[in-house]
Amino acid sequence: MDVMGLLKVRVCRGIDLAVRDTVSSDPYVVVSSGTQKVKTSVVKDNCNPVWNEELTISIKDLNIPIILSVFDKDTFTVDDSMGTAEIDIKPYIECLKMGLQGLPDGTKVDRVQPGRNNCLSDESCVVWNKGKMTQDMILRLRNVERGEVEVQVEWVDLPGCKGLGF
Repeated sequence: MDVMGLLKVRVCRGIDLAVRDTVSSDPYVVVSSGTQKVKTSVVKDNCNPVWNEELTISIKDLNIPIILSVFDKDTFTVDDSMGTAEIDIKPYIECLKMGLQGLPDGTKVDRVQPGRNNCLSDESCVVWNKGKMTQDMILRLRNVERGEVEVQVEWVDLPGCKGLGF
């Protein structure tokens, strides 16, 4: 298999999303990488939606960007864009490559600061918990007047895959 592994993206919630209908929006999230696309359900009439849905994509190349796009579901017209963000997993992957095991729950392995090269709106920590490493992120949406999306990423090794090579 040419797949390195799977990335679980838990789409937690939207924060202060843009209004695309009269007074609210019907938002959903699409996570895409290369030709793959997975999406959440639609939350009706809510600019602060809670999805708490887990989407999984296979990773073949760490250099292919993972794009999070938010849309407003419309019945009779094309769905409206409510912004995009890139999920930068490189700092997270570097932490995985350290090969750490058996850390106390809640250990912060790395802190990633917001900057020009990422969509983070706040510091993001890579944390060891219950035998696995996760990273929580609040992503500022681009190409829109406002809005953020909270996500959590987690790597899943697949038997028979080439893995991360460490």
